[in-house]
Amino acid sequence: MANIENLPFLGFGLGLRPQHYSDILAGGHGVDWFEIISENYMVAGGRALHNLDRVRADHPIVMHGVSMSIASTDPLDMDYLGVLKALAARIEPAWISDHLCWTGVHGINLHDLLPVPFTREALDHVVERISRVQDFLGRRIAIENASSYVSFSGSEMEEWEFVAEMTRRADCLLLVDVNNVYVAGFNHGFDPAAYLAAMPADRVVQMHLAGHEHRGTHIVDTHDDEVSGPVWDLYREAVRRFGAVSTMIERDDRIPPLSELIAELGIARRIAGEVLGTGTREAAA
Repeated sequence: MANIENLPFLGFGLGLRPQHYSDILAGGHGVDWFEIISENYMVAGGRALHNLDRVRADHPIVMHGVSMSIASTDPLDMDYLGVLKALAARIEPAWISDHLCWTGVHGINLHDLLPVPFTREALDHVVERISRVQDFLGRRIAIENASSYVSFSGSEMEEWEFVAEMTRRADCLLLVDVNNVYVAGFNHGFDPAAYLAAMPADRVVQMHLAGHEHRGTHIVDTHDDEVSGPVWDLYREAVRRFGAVSTMIERDDRIPPLSELIAELGIARRIAGEVLGTGTREAAA
């Protein structure tokens, strides 16, 4: 597996969405890299894969999945992993990521990122499955913290304790979704900054930023709006903690013109520049 220290700082990126193909391929946009939803390109051919090849010719790509179901009690889907590995061989992503969640059981895909009980049994289960996936893919994967709206009375540790121990034991990477930390912190009443402080900084290879909907008593992770002020504040704390980490904005609904997302991405660049000065990972040490 690749040495963690050798994984690149990609800069500031966006999710690759079909609405923006023509503008991206025209060039001159200033986006450093793109993240794909892996499942959208796990096909034998077609226009989507053709456009991905064209974008990949000029930009680094990261693969981000939503169907690995790493915490499910169903057997790992080796057919899915085989196609994922083939796509990775084709586009040579900087890394592959998925979520700390389960998406179904008994062969039924519920098409949602469902929460995990933070127990020792669940930790053992997730660590073993991550290790098997990494052995099969021949590389470390990055695991993302998911938003959540319910908690389990049987949990034996805090989420951040679970994630940190998972990372150590599975020898995997972390994708820290700053918006998800904020959403879960509000919904469950914990301090988002304490969550960030507990993360092993040397394992964090990527950060996500996204919008949400505040409904008074709870927050819903929607990915359909601009990044909120409190999430930008938390991102500032994340940069102080983790240093120069590849950062991107996710937008999955009500997708605006590329120019608007680039302008929003500029806020992330500015905040990182203000915190780090030199823009290097060492500046945060």
